[in-house]
Amino acid sequence: MTERRVARRYDLTLPVVVHLPVNKETTTHNGQTRDISTRGVYFRVQKDLAPGTELDFTLTLPAEITQGTEVFVRAHGRVVRVDHSGQESDSAAEIGVAAVIERYDIIRGESARA
Repeated sequence: MTERRVARRYDLTLPVVVHLPVNKETTTHNGQTRDISTRGVYFRVQKDLAPGTELDFTLTLPAEITQGTEVFVRAHGRVVRVDHSGQESDSAAEIGVAAVIERYDIIRGESARA
């Protein structure tokens, strides 16, 4: 099998908050990334998503990584793959989600919380 990725992947475990704007949900879903690139992200979350689903998500880069203040990456993307073969965690199954990043903004420090 040939590698189809055009952007380098980084194995990073970061907190991610997912919001589904199309469903007009007011709730958010917390998870963790497994890896990320400039074009995509793979994360685990306790929400079953379908391929093609649009989503907004925010990643938090801690100060230890940025060597300064926390940096937030707010992104919009689309689910391209869902892995249901996850392990049970806290009595709820975590779903693996691969999403393409269609656009993103980088926000430093406290301005992201506003």
